[in-house]
Amino acid sequence: MELAFIESLRNLNRIIAVIVGLGLLGMVGFVVADIVLRQFHASFGGSEELAGYAMALASSWGMAYALLELGHIRIDLIRSRTKGRSRALFDVFSMIVMSWVVVTIAVKCWPVVTRAIDNGSRANTPLATPLAWVQIPWFAGWVWFAVMACLVTLAAISLVLRGKASETEPFIGAFAEQDTLS
Repeated sequence: MELAFIESLRNLNRIIAVIVGLGLLGMVGFVVADIVLRQFHASFGGSEELAGYAMALASSWGMAYALLELGHIRIDLIRSRTKGRSRALFDVFSMIVMSWVVVTIAVKCWPVVTRAIDNGSRANTPLATPLAWVQIPWFAGWVWFAVMACLVTLAAISLVLRGKASETEPFIGAFAEQDTLS
């Protein structure tokens, strides 16, 4: 059950990654068009600002994808020297810590968003972009990452408690070791 659930989350995050990737590709096209226009002494203006927003959004939404693809950096000196249940327990511990950190970040992002909404904050740039337009989807990406981290952690804990610790490796293990397991 847990593995099917993780695979569903993985598929959902792949769809989100494609959408985010298409957005980044569109932003690349916009920036390239702006650079070409500059050769003719014209410009859309604000491409740098919009590209920065695109990177912030891609980063926050991409974190959940990286989590389920084992793309986050791990320092696993102790874990690499263990096997079986002990290794799974180190993995679960790392997921608990990651979940706590990500939930904390998501919680701390909310006041930034509410302040921008309450104050009607705008970027101090020629575009004067309403910051809430960018901060709301940015915040949603962090919340999505927090939800994914917590769900993955709960699935891993469930497997460990049911005596299936070895089944946690493909979704909370360390990527470098995945190559040697195949």
